[in-house]
Amino acid sequence: MDVLINILAMTVPFSVALLLASIGEMFNQRAGVFNLGCEGIMAIGAFVGMLIPFLVGRGGAVPLYYNFVGIILAALLGALLGLFFGLVCVTFRAPQGIAGIGLQMFGVGTAGTLFRHFVGGTQSIPGLPTMPIPALSKIPVLGEIFFSHNIMVYLAFIFVPISCYILFRTPWGLKVRAVGTYPRAADTMGINVNRTRYEALMVGGALAGIAGAYLSICQAKMFSDELIAGRGFIAVALVYFGHWHPVKIMLGALLFSLAQTIQYNVQGLGLSLPYEFFVMLPYLVVIIVLSLTSKNQTMSPASLGKPFNREIRA
Repeated sequence: MDVLINILAMTVPFSVALLLASIGEMFNQRAGVFNLGCEGIMAIGAFVGMLIPFLVGRGGAVPLYYNFVGIILAALLGALLGLFFGLVCVTFRAPQGIAGIGLQMFGVGTAGTLFRHFVGGTQSIPGLPTMPIPALSKIPVLGEIFFSHNIMVYLAFIFVPISCYILFRTPWGLKVRAVGTYPRAADTMGINVNRTRYEALMVGGALAGIAGAYLSICQAKMFSDELIAGRGFIAVALVYFGHWHPVKIMLGALLFSLAQTIQYNVQGLGLSLPYEFFVMLPYLVVIIVLSLTSKNQTMSPASLGKPFNREIRA
């Protein structure tokens, strides 16, 4: 029983980076833009997020608010990279898949290069401490699983209903869905298609940056070249798994993180199987689930991946 509780308690914080990045990618795709560069934005966010408390902490203790300064800076740089991706794919109408891979390589390479220049090697930071919620954290079983984490975990899951409200209950959310489904009709109604796509890309980039900063500040409390470990691509896959809906995406993030947590615990049992087999398991789960759910993609934005040119009729 204790092992099961420990696995579930680890699953919740492990899912946060995927949850934030995939909701950001959801906004991108809802607006009709397919961004494979999420991995690169997360890498930049992870490096910048830990750099601020690392530089401040060289002389001793790090005030707590510097961690949030790092997270905010990661969000701003993520939004800037989203804006750059929009320039390439929305304004210049470059192929989104190729541009996304380019952004991924640029982000990962830049983060690794700057890390070696400014930090030099693996260095730990204090990070954000856990903040158990009074009373709720004392609930047997549920308290340890859901209410004994750091503040970013709570904020990430609170953002799920907020993103639902933004997407389905606000004028901006309606614009995002319109330009991703039928941009020409949206343009006819006076919606600036390109501007809306730029805005969605900035939101998605900011969330991917925060997701990367969460990994370095709250989870690993360090940075390394392998920190992101394909989570950006998993986030893209989770958008398809969740049928472009925040709640379903959250369930997918929890499922992947559960598989990841199980493989960590299984490795500790000392089985004779190669450890690479257990590392592979979470990604295998994603492939299997996507294979089983790929036949029902009726919620896919109709203009996903298609550049808009008001001068040319489809």
